Amino acid sequence: MALSLKGRRGSAIGALALTAVFALSACGSESPSTDSGATTTASATAAGGVQLVSPGKLTTCTNLPYPPFQSKDASGKIVGFDVDMIDLVAKKLGVTQEIVDIDFDSIKGGAALNAGKCDVAAAGMTITDERKQNLDFSSPYFDEVLGLVTKKGAGIPTLEDAKAKGLSVGVQAGTTALDLSKSKGIEPKEFKDSGKLLLALQSGQVDVVVQDLPVVVEWMKKPNISSAYELSGQTPTQAQYGFAVKKGNAELLKAVNESLATAIKDGTWTKAYEQWMGAAPASTPSPTS
Repeated sequence: MALSLKGRRGSAIGALALTAVFALSACGSESPSTDSGATTTASATAAGGVQLVSPGKLTTCTNLPYPPFQSKDASGKIVGFDVDMIDLVAKKLGVTQEIVDIDFDSIKGGAALNAGKCDVAAAGMTITDERKQNLDFSSPYFDEVLGLVTKKGAGIPTLEDAKAKGLSVGVQAGTTALDLSKSKGIEPKEFKDSGKLLLALQSGQVDVVVQDLPVVVEWMKKPNISSAYELSGQTPTQAQYGFAVKKGNAELLKAVNESLATAIKDGTWTKAYEQWMGAAPASTPSPTS
């Protein structure tokens, strides 16, 4: 969906708590970001016969920071659009959500889910054919648009312009921004998370960064960034974000899809979008949008 940039919050995206939108299950403590360590051994059955890696908890793998989808607030609590959507799933299952911060490569490749580190992946993750080989995706819940960020006045609305001028491009590793850049004949510099990507731009390691538009709009809410940098271009990818579960986990996938369908139908999704994105959605997601 095209993201309106009038007023806002963000990955874009505002910091108003979604508690005014709907009652949220408390987000559990997150584990340190790591791909090593023992997998969870305890298991439990939640509502609907859903098997969970930890009793009483829906464990979510994500990659921080990625506002407005998931990031820590001033108190250290993890909040965001994805968090609230998965809280709805946890509520449906009669459990609470616990969040694990882990490398994105381990999420998109299915390693974290296969190792029993989490039940569901929620990381502003684009649905791709390659990722479908390792993950079972939910129905789409967000339409993807990528944004280009440059120094103010650089005049770089497209990656073609960046390439023509010989500018260095930065992207978050393992993302569709990387794929898009390579499709334009650019070999971008890769950074582990969105925070490091922004720092690379600020420190002059790269001239242009490509990142999901909501994240960019969130950056631009900070005076020290908006005073020196600008959103120079937007690229709708026709792709969509989805939540993911371990391949074959049909019961949990059903619960996720039912929660999303209800949230879209009863207006909860729209209210959450407006709260976190700071603007009304141009459309609501669907499997064919």
